[in-house]
Amino acid sequence: MSVPSAKIMVFAGEKFVCIKIIGRANFTSSIDFKTLVNELRQKGYQYFVLDLSECLLMDSTFLGVLTGFGLKMGPDDQQTGARSIELFNPNPRITELLENLGVLHLFRVKHGRVAVPECTERTLTPTNASREEVTRACLEAHETLMNISPENVSRFKEVTQFLAEDLKKLKARQ
Repeated sequence: MSVPSAKIMVFAGEKFVCIKIIGRANFTSSIDFKTLVNELRQKGYQYFVLDLSECLLMDSTFLGVLTGFGLKMGPDDQQTGARSIELFNPNPRITELLENLGVLHLFRVKHGRVAVPECTERTLTPTNASREEVTRACLEAHETLMNISPENVSRFKEVTQFLAEDLKKLKARQ
C-alpha cells in the first residue's frame, strides 16, 4: 500500500512566498519541495511562509530537506536572529519531531490564520522522479540531519549506509 504524497500549493507574492503543504509530506514530495524552493530562491525570494495547518506528518527525508532549506536561508536579520522561514500552524507531532531532531531553531513557528488570496494560488504538479533521484534525495536529507546534530547519527546511520549502498548499485546499472 503506497501512501500518497503531500499536495503542495504555492503563492508567490512580490516579497514573499507562501507554500501550503496538505497531507503527508514524505520522501516523494520532498523532491518537488526542494526543486520548488531552490527555483524560488534563484528568482530572488528570501522570505517563505509554510502553511502546515493541513500537513499531517513529515517523514525524516522531508524533515531533512526542510532542514537543509533552513540552513541555506539562515537568519534574515543578523542582529535579532529572526528567521526567514515561518512555519504556520504545525501540529504538535511535527513540532516535536523538529525539536527532537535539533532543528526547530532554524524556523519561526507561528499559529494563527494565513491570509493568501485564493485566486493567486496554484497547485504544484508532482514530478516523476527516478529511483536514483529519490534515493539520492533521501541520502542527502538524512546526511543533513546527521550533520546538524550528533544525536541524529545513531538515528540515521544505518539508513544512510543502506541508501549509499543502494545508490551505488543503481549507478552501476547505468
